[in-house]
Amino acid sequence: MAIADSLLALSLSPALLILLIFTIALVESLALVGLLVPGVVLITAAASMAGHQMVALPWLIGAAFIGAVLGDSLSYFLGYRHRETVTTRWPLSLHPEWLGRGARFFERYGVYSVFFGRFVGPVRPIIPLIAGMMRMPSRTFLLANIVSAALWAPAYVLPGYLLGHTWQQRLDLPANVEMAVLILAASIVILAVMFSWGRAQVGRHGRVYFALARIARRIPAMRRPWLAMSRSGEVPIASLFLCIIALTAASAWTLVVMQHTGPLTIDLQAQRLFSWLATPWLTDASLLLAKIGDKAGVVVLVAPWAVWLLWIRRIDLLTHGVLALGGIGVLNTLGKALFARVRPDTPAHLMGSFSYPSAHTSTWVVVVGISATFLAARVPRQWRMWVYWLAIVIATPMALSRLALGVHWLSDLIGGALLGLVVCALIQLNWQRRYRAPLPAIPWVSLLTGSLVLISLRVMLFPPV
Repeated sequence: MAIADSLLALSLSPALLILLIFTIALVESLALVGLLVPGVVLITAAASMAGHQMVALPWLIGAAFIGAVLGDSLSYFLGYRHRETVTTRWPLSLHPEWLGRGARFFERYGVYSVFFGRFVGPVRPIIPLIAGMMRMPSRTFLLANIVSAALWAPAYVLPGYLLGHTWQQRLDLPANVEMAVLILAASIVILAVMFSWGRAQVGRHGRVYFALARIARRIPAMRRPWLAMSRSGEVPIASLFLCIIALTAASAWTLVVMQHTGPLTIDLQAQRLFSWLATPWLTDASLLLAKIGDKAGVVVLVAPWAVWLLWIRRIDLLTHGVLALGGIGVLNTLGKALFARVRPDTPAHLMGSFSYPSAHTSTWVVVVGISATFLAARVPRQWRMWVYWLAIVIATPMALSRLALGVHWLSDLIGGALLGLVVCALIQLNWQRRYRAPLPAIPWVSLLTGSLVLISLRVMLFPPV
């Protein structure tokens, strides 16, 4: 674990923070890539950490300025040299409206579009590309690029730097909690990207899916299995990738946790952070979530849906739901017994129960993840990423409530979430093995009302399990 601690220390070094801000500014300004990167959020977070460490401000602004100029210049060069082919390449081939939006902006403002475009989110990474395609003189573009970057860099870096410079004094935050906050934020961002952009790329209409299909058709050994899986609908590339990534990450993370005696560094940082955040209302909300997310809460929550599936005789879907909940329950029980990790605090109702992995987190990830998967299949393709983002928003408070109650370490939550994703992927892979008849119209109001009534009774009448 000494290596992991060294990496954590390295990640907070001033030199790496300056490099990070340069990289974010560069990537955010690159043609098209900037549309997929939450640059404002990332730069604010990095600048905040730099301000907390009192990194020299001119270095940070200089790094952001150089990254922004270089990113726009590369985009201009790409449009200038490859104007005939760039529109046929991904992602413009799938989203021609991006180019149309930028072209209208360029036609309206002309040379000033390069200056103003840097500050307008929807067209920011498109305008330099279009300027190159329209053969804007390089000197004119470079002047507008440099002037706009000189204003953009301090405007984006200074707010985050000011926040980081003052948060310790003004907010009286506990010392050394930056990495725990960064891990939490990075986990949520990575999940959001995986289940929005990443999920789209490995889906039937995604670039990765098309590439794999072409490869499978050319290799005799792959052609027959691919065609066999295609007969039941979409080849489950997304579920397979999720299974591989989640299983690998869960195994690696568990090894890190188990090779360290006691809590990790980020566990102690997160514990200090949530101790500082502790308020009566947060504790009450966390206790409420504890009752909703325990075994009894999950059972009453899904009971109306199970009854409805029995009523319409969809035993296949009901069986997969039972396998998902039963499987994650068995894995949680085995994991706690095998690793026997002590909790940071053990209330009376948890006596004899161990910490790793977090059963509330893993079970809730399975419930929300399986629900999101089947709901996404019923909505138009352009809405599916929002279904997965909503699932992340619903699952995150349940996990964090375990930190607020002090009954789990942060590493327990990460391990539980990864374990839940493994089960989601396995269930989805089995479901996609053959064609399944679509569900009839779902009585949403009745089923949601039934779940709400039962979970309310469970919260009011019974203690947590």
